[in-house]
Amino acid sequence: MPKLKTNSCAKKRIKVTASGKLKYKRPGLRHLLHQESSNLKRPKRKAAYVDHANAKNVKLMLPYN
Repeated sequence: MPKLKTNSCAKKRIKVTASGKLKYKRPGLRHLLHQESSNLKRPKRKAAYVDHANAKNVKLMLPYN
């Protein structure tokens, strides 16, 4: 059986935790921040987890994790 290819986009953005959850950095903190309030920017600093509905599809993109 041939090797499976890992999705390059997913491997750069998503890490698998020890418990098997999929962790990623929230988007939206690179540029154009002057027009956004602190209340909207603050939650973006924390990491987020892929929700249950999409986790199965994302795990298929990362076959060796």
